[in-house]
Amino acid sequence: MGTGMEKAEHAEETEKTAHAEEAREAVAHDEGGPGDEGGPDGGTGAGAGRAARREAAVRAAVEQGLLGPGRPLVALLDVTGIRESAAELRAAFAAVTPPGTPVLHAFAVKATPLVPVLRLLHTEGIGAEVASPGELALARAAGVPPERTVLDSPAKTPAELREALSLGIAVNADNPQELARIDALLADAPARPAGLTPSRSSFGLRVNPQVGGGAIEALSTATATSKFGVALRDEGAREWVVRACLDRPWLTRLHAHTGSQGIALPLMARGVAEAYALAEEINRRAGRRQIDTVDIGGGLPVDFASDATSPTYARYARLLKETVPGLFDGRYGLVTEFGRSLLAKHGTVVARVEYAKSAGGRPVAVTHAGVQVATRTVYAPTAWPLRIAAYDAEGSPKEGPAVVQDVAGPACFAGDLLARGQALPLLEQGDYAAALDTGAYFFAHHYAYNSLPRPAVHGFTADGPGRVTFALVRPAQSLEEIVAESGGAHADALIS
Repeated sequence: MGTGMEKAEHAEETEKTAHAEEAREAVAHDEGGPGDEGGPDGGTGAGAGRAARREAAVRAAVEQGLLGPGRPLVALLDVTGIRESAAELRAAFAAVTPPGTPVLHAFAVKATPLVPVLRLLHTEGIGAEVASPGELALARAAGVPPERTVLDSPAKTPAELREALSLGIAVNADNPQELARIDALLADAPARPAGLTPSRSSFGLRVNPQVGGGAIEALSTATATSKFGVALRDEGAREWVVRACLDRPWLTRLHAHTGSQGIALPLMARGVAEAYALAEEINRRAGRRQIDTVDIGGGLPVDFASDATSPTYARYARLLKETVPGLFDGRYGLVTEFGRSLLAKHGTVVARVEYAKSAGGRPVAVTHAGVQVATRTVYAPTAWPLRIAAYDAEGSPKEGPAVVQDVAGPACFAGDLLARGQALPLLEQGDYAAALDTGAYFFAHHYAYNSLPRPAVHGFTADGPGRVTFALVRPAQSLEEIVAESGGAHADALIS
């Protein structure tokens, strides 16, 4: 344990002094590091391939009628890229763990809650991390088995817990009250053979290492006052966690997640190191290896400033092994919960320019993509800037000198801007604006401002120029569906 904590302290000093590196990684404008320039770790080589596939897909979408005057908005998912990211994740952790180490990579369903996406990831060896009954239903519809599903949430109801236990899904308890609910459910469960817990589920306890926040406060989950988990540095909390585990031999996992976008890698590693040190303490006091699995969460930031993958899974896995070597010596199983980093780079929202105008001397392209598909970007543009790529009416990359312009959405408020003051070839009526890196937390999280419909989502494979195949992931929302969701069947409810 001493070695791991010494490494953690070294990581803390690195994080305190390397402000420039933290700023780059925190806002995902990192220029990369060793292993991030291409090759097996991803990086610029993979980025070039993604860009080429994206360009082919946009052109094919116009040619095949998925985009046009009557279909002014579509979301595209790069199937090849998703498969590559899944393979890179598996390879990164296989490279730092001894053969036979149990490792479950569970995709954070909240990042892209689409059943075909979960199904694709399942075929690529990725499970599911769910945080609501809806997300669990999506994972089950995708065929993800219970033993590859993890339930996290700070507000699980008794019914949710009961369902998880009946299915054999792993559960990470968030707090003492939830743990007491699990105690009661297990006490009421049918008896099993001596020595076995009355459930096939694995049970963990989420802890908050309280190592600090990153550049985006809303996504920092290891602050002093975070709502998640048991706050380890609060008075008496650490001892309570140890006693809770010692009193429950079936409590065999610890879970810690420091945050996602906006969190520097050294800070993420510190959070993992704290969880590992706690596992070692529990096992020492138990006199046996009670804690056998550490769930390290996810949170790898994404570079939204370029097509490069930076930082990579391989870089993060190496940093973790350097910081917490004891966690990777084969004594512990691992669970990861990556989301954004698996999908973001592989999604593109393409919108037709309905009108091109000028205001105050600045060109404005009015498109059909705005707050309904890019809610975070519209309301917090400095934290969530998007790159825009310009395409002509045929779907080919637009050429011409760069012109500083705004790319606006269709919603009726002034701030509905996809991009502000971005330098692009001048967008004109009938052209297309593509919002890049939108595969996670964008078009799958519809915001129904102005009753704007959800866009169609198509997956694609691009095997070369003119050889692009599309598969419908989710159809566009119809006007009839909008009316139905808005109480259309109960029109007289308030007057009868």
